[in-house]
Amino acid sequence: VQLQASGGGLVQAGASLRLSCAASGRTFSSYAMGWFRQAPGKEREFVAAISRRGGCIYYADFVKGRFAISGDNAKNTVYLQMNSLKPEDTAVYYCAAGTQGDSRVSEYDYWGQGTQVTVSS
Repeated sequence: VQLQASGGGLVQAGASLRLSCAASGRTFSSYAMGWFRQAPGKEREFVAAISRRGGCIYYADFVKGRFAISGDNAKNTVYLQMNSLKPEDTAVYYCAAGTQGDSRVSEYDYWGQGTQVTVSS
């Protein structure tokens, strides 16, 4: 599976962005999909995940109520809608595909290249 993340950019605090992750290769619906982020000098951290058929969705506590993950099997794409962005959301955002769809980095087998999100105050 190849993953291509896009949609990052430079925005002001309070703005919104929608990240996209296009998948190619094996059938998209065979995988759970997750979004992670990594800020400079910090470890990669879990943001959100959606199960293979979209029945289960998980969020990190710090994004609940602000971010929403969704998938479009017809387009082989998963999205991360990010609202009310804060400067502390600044990071490189990565999408990933795996079989479990939980919050652990180690559970994901395929990773996209990342897209930079910068939120100014």
